[in-house]
Amino acid sequence: MSDTVLVTGGTGFIAQHCILQLLEAGYDVRTTARSTSRGDELAGVISSHLATGGSLDVRLRVVAADLTIDDGWDEAVAGCTYVLHVASPLFLKTPKDENEMIVPAREGTLRVLRASVRAGVKRVVMTSSVAAVAYGTPRDHPYTELDWTNVESGDVDPYAKSKTVAEKAAWDFVLSAQNTSKMELVTILPGLVLGPVLSDHFSSSGEAIKRMMNHEIPGMPDVWFPPIDVRDVAWSHVKAMTLPAAAGQRYICAASDSVPLLDAAKILHQRYASEGYKIPMRRLPKFAVRLVAVFDRDLKFVVPEVGNPAHFNVAKIKTELGLEPRDLTEMTLAMAETMIQYGIVKKR
Repeated sequence: MSDTVLVTGGTGFIAQHCILQLLEAGYDVRTTARSTSRGDELAGVISSHLATGGSLDVRLRVVAADLTIDDGWDEAVAGCTYVLHVASPLFLKTPKDENEMIVPAREGTLRVLRASVRAGVKRVVMTSSVAAVAYGTPRDHPYTELDWTNVESGDVDPYAKSKTVAEKAAWDFVLSAQNTSKMELVTILPGLVLGPVLSDHFSSSGEAIKRMMNHEIPGMPDVWFPPIDVRDVAWSHVKAMTLPAAAGQRYICAASDSVPLLDAAKILHQRYASEGYKIPMRRLPKFAVRLVAVFDRDLKFVVPEVGNPAHFNVAKIKTELGLEPRDLTEMTLAMAETMIQYGIVKKR
């Protein structure tokens, strides 16, 4: 009998790729959604991309569970050997009260961990973010897994705070007396997640590619990011799930150190300009970003990032997990092509 793995938040971008890779590796998968009505839709998406074929009636099951309430979590983890905790509260706009994002992220993580201990789960792999590493502190060195975002800083946005607080709460729980089963924890901290979408659903990371392709922005601010392909993020979760040496470790998950967002625009321009896509290629000055931020509060936290890149040491995940990541060109074009395929980006 195959081990069963719970993947939380099964309708999400990263979670769907995790489910796909787990099924292809021979695991049975249980996943959560706010409603089981999404089950048929999710199964259709996964089966259309599953290389091994076969029926998912037995191997993939959807359980209703919400990060904000206790109901459903014991059923979700029952009989599972491993848990990939990928789910996180999703907001299309930054909430006025940051606690609307922070509290569900922290409390939802603790609900998953408590239920996992009760069920005798061996190891949880949690999706965190480089946002839990690189904000609110002087950028005078390349960030590593030893660094933490300073949530007391006024320049740290609610998303970064939520990821930092939730990950710290997870480590505190696992090291506490509440972890009666000595369950293990690994955290994966992705950068900007690009790569192929599996349906018309995509993550906030893909918003930049969508806006470039649809020419929804006049230019590119001088912001930098450590890129990673979603397939490599999923692979890292699955590898960290069973590798003995990964227990108790954090892994910054990125293909390289930070690169300018303009580099992705150049890749898209070179590939798609001849097809009628007008990719914004000019660099927006900082004062322009600051001006727009007056009218768009979501850009308030982008302003300090303009011309102030965070740099990362990404060696650990390559040496310890053995990740051989795809490059920026492959992940950028894969996202653009599939966004066109699924109608997220207008076809010219």
